[in-house]
Amino acid sequence: MFDSLEVLDHVRLNFSQGSLLFLNIALAIIMFGVALSIKFNEFKEVVKKPRPTIIGYISQFFVLPAITFLLVMIIRPTPSVALGMILVASCPGGNISNFLSSLANGNSALSVTMTALATLSAIFMTPFNFSFWGEMYVNFYNKRGGEFLRPLEIEPLQMFITVFIILGIPVILGLLFNNYLPRIALKVKKPLQRFSILFFLIMVFVMLKNNFEQFTVSIHLIFIIVLLHNALALGSGFGLASIFKLKRKDRRSISIETGIQNSGLALTLMFNPKIFPPDFELGGMAVIAGWWGIWHIISGLIMASLWGRKPLNKVVTKK
Repeated sequence: MFDSLEVLDHVRLNFSQGSLLFLNIALAIIMFGVALSIKFNEFKEVVKKPRPTIIGYISQFFVLPAITFLLVMIIRPTPSVALGMILVASCPGGNISNFLSSLANGNSALSVTMTALATLSAIFMTPFNFSFWGEMYVNFYNKRGGEFLRPLEIEPLQMFITVFIILGIPVILGLLFNNYLPRIALKVKKPLQRFSILFFLIMVFVMLKNNFEQFTVSIHLIFIIVLLHNALALGSGFGLASIFKLKRKDRRSISIETGIQNSGLALTLMFNPKIFPPDFELGGMAVIAGWWGIWHIISGLIMASLWGRKPLNKVVTKK
C-alpha cells in the first residue's frame, strides 16, 4: 500500500547555513511568544492539583510515542516516514493548544500548565524519546530483512543542546518577560501568534518547492497516515483521561495537548546538520512533519468547535 512513499526516502532537503539560522531564530521567537501566555502562578496548579497534569504529561511523553511505535509496526510505512512519525510524537505540544483548549471549553489553566511543563521538559524528553523509539524501529526494520537501514547515529547531547537553545532559553525569557513586563507582553503576544502560523506555512512551502513532484506522488498516503496518527493522538489523550475519570474539562484539554504537536520543532531538528548528517535522506520525515503542522490546526479547530458547542453538564430544569 505504501510503496509509492519510497520516492520520499531518497529526497534530501538541505538548508543553507543562513536558512538554518533563520529557521532557528524564527522558532525561538515563536516559543518566546508561547511563553507570553504563561505566568509563574500557573505552576502552582501542579502542586495544588497534580493528578490531571501528571496524567496529561504521561499521555504526551509516554503514551503517544508508544502508540506511534505500535502504529508504525502495524501499517509499516517506509523508513523515513516512520522516523518522521516518531520524531513528531517525541515533540512537546504545539503553540496553539492553549487557544484551542479555551475554544473547546476545556481547562485553560491545565492547558497552560501542561504547555509550560512539556515545553521545558522537552529539552530532555524529546531527545530521549526519539533516540529510544527510533533506535528500536531501526533495529526491528533491519532484523526483518530486506534493504539494510543504517543505525541511527543521533547524538542525544547535541539534540539536547539544540532543543535547549531554541526552546528552553526563549521560554524562560518569555516567562520572565510576561511576569515582570505584563503590559508589553500583552501587546506583542497576538502578533507573535499570527507570525507563528504564517511562518510555518512559509517553511512548508520552501521545503516543498524544490521537490514538489516527488511529494505529489504520495501526498494522498501522507494525508491518510497523518489523519490516523493525529486521531490516535487526540483519542489516546482523551481515553487516558477518561480511564482515570477526570472531569470533562480536563479530558478535553489533555486530548488537545496530546494531539497538537510542535512539528515546527521537528522540522528545525531535521535541518540541523549537527543532528542529522547532510547525506541523511529526510524527505519522508519532512513531509510528515510539514503536513502534521497543517492538519493538526484543522483537526484541532474542528474538535474544539464541536466541544465548544456542547455543554459540559446537562442543565435540568424543574417544572
